[in-house]
Amino acid sequence: MTFSTNLRALIEERNLTQKTIANDLNIAPSTMGGYVQGTSEPDFEILKRVADYFHVSTDYLLGRPDIKTNDRIERELLRIFRSLTPNEQAVYLEQGKAFLKITHARTSRPAT
Repeated sequence: MTFSTNLRALIEERNLTQKTIANDLNIAPSTMGGYVQGTSEPDFEILKRVADYFHVSTDYLLGRPDIKTNDRIERELLRIFRSLTPNEQAVYLEQGKAFLKITHARTSRPAT
């Protein structure tokens, strides 16, 4: 995946506008449009600011795998987790733990 593809996905997932992000990052909306369309790429400083803004790694934005796994589902879960705020991550983890408890409780019941 390319920078523009990953950036576009993050924008859509968060239901943000390019203009909002451009304003938040203190860059021109046309510059953000170029990033999203893939006609230009950010310098290192802007790349870091975009990564911080979305709570993802620069490797993710650049399409470089930052984990050693070939499992598409695991990568997707990690991408979603990293795109959440710290408070949202805590809720996400608690929901996952609750899911495991329910699932294990169902599968560990003795047959009747």
